[in-house]
Amino acid sequence: MRYNRLKPIGCGILTAFLFFSVFSRGSFPVYAAPATTEEAFSDAEERKSLPIQSNQIENWPAGPAIGAQSAILMDANTGVILYAKNVDERLYPASTTKLMTCILAAENSTLNEMVTFSHDAVFSIERGGSNIGIDENEAMPMEECLYGILVASANEVANAVAEHIAGSMDAFAEKMNEKATELGCKNTHFVNAHGLYDDNHYTSAYDLALIARDFFQNELLSKIGNTSSHHFEATDEQPDDFIERNKHRLITGEIPYDGIKGGKTGYTDEARQTLVTCAEQNGMKLICVVMKEESPEQFYDTVKLFDYGFTNFSVVNVAENETNYSIQNSNFFNTSSDVFGNSNPILSLNQDSYLIMPKTTVFNELDSEISYNTDEENEVAVINYYYHGAYVGTATVDLVDEKSATYDFTENAPEEEATDKKEPNVIIVNIKIILIAVLAVAALLIAFFIIRSIIDHHNFLYNRRTIKKRRKGLKKRKDGPHFPSSNFNDYNF
Repeated sequence: MRYNRLKPIGCGILTAFLFFSVFSRGSFPVYAAPATTEEAFSDAEERKSLPIQSNQIENWPAGPAIGAQSAILMDANTGVILYAKNVDERLYPASTTKLMTCILAAENSTLNEMVTFSHDAVFSIERGGSNIGIDENEAMPMEECLYGILVASANEVANAVAEHIAGSMDAFAEKMNEKATELGCKNTHFVNAHGLYDDNHYTSAYDLALIARDFFQNELLSKIGNTSSHHFEATDEQPDDFIERNKHRLITGEIPYDGIKGGKTGYTDEARQTLVTCAEQNGMKLICVVMKEESPEQFYDTVKLFDYGFTNFSVVNVAENETNYSIQNSNFFNTSSDVFGNSNPILSLNQDSYLIMPKTTVFNELDSEISYNTDEENEVAVINYYYHGAYVGTATVDLVDEKSATYDFTENAPEEEATDKKEPNVIIVNIKIILIAVLAVAALLIAFFIIRSIIDHHNFLYNRRTIKKRRKGLKKRKDGPHFPSSNFNDYNF
């Protein structure tokens, strides 16, 4: 049955209960679901007074007070935290769990694999939960399943994908926890692929941001996660034709915001509203996580945090500003591969390393520490930067690529034209070596001519002595009776 497309015959009676904790829930407190809407918004108003961790950093831009129990704003590329509020508190993620489900699906399957829906996948979810009404024994390609999970937040699709990837939903949950540990999560434990309430299914804003960082590194997942609506077409394996609309108002444009890259909504009575969103502006790609808020404030909290981040922070290139770790004058780390024979360093700061810094801060106000503990190929050291103890980014010291550089002097050439031009064939000539070779050849030639001159001079002296002797002999014969005068004329003095 397709519960989300069936209208109830009569009006359902909504009953709300206030649950009180009678036992400890692991290592984090039990929160009761609010009994009324008024109580829910009263709780949200009280949460605005909770301390904001990032505001306690000296000279750090003051972040906004929001009604969420926990929230974080993180740069997707560097991991720099711009805003932090109770970021390590364990809370219920609801359907934002599905970001991890899709990460594992993308890593362990192909888009055209057919996913068949078992009885358990369809009927193990509670009635009324998010679904697209797929029936038992129907099937969809994995790509359509990803749209079902991210656009429609379909719980039965998450279950079917879990079984398809790991063989069972429990085995898939184990994979989720393994992946969370791999990503650096410290306060996360999953027991299902969809995020419906379970006492032992929890995460934190910080951990959820780490999961989102990995999610938004995948271009396909980012594209699907930024889809406002999707048309599910009928097939032989799935006979219904229908359209599902995303509930994320920043993705649909209902609440307009520039640079949205995708996200995921989530809600249960225990979790309240949870929201993960990614946006990119001014060279920064930021991830915002809001947990335990009331609708529609989760969207407006996200807008406030994005505005805070893009307004108060900027990207700063390390190589263009760093002077403490300059190695240009070190003869020990040099190589003579320059086109003119000059010595160039074999180590350099990575030209693409950058920091996320408050706009009111200058580079020389930062503290830094260098570590040589790196396993990355061609990396020699890692430099971490801090502002009053807050991490703002990392730069690496790399081995210089020995490939010859080519220089384009048309700085203002249009980018599309530059991509169409073929790089010229450049021949690198070492002038010093050529000069040495020329001088060596010249020296050999000079030596040759000197030796030749000496030999010629010696022969000249020898011939001169010989001629003198002959002249004396001729002079003696001249006085004799039979001297042939014609022979005398044969000598040219």
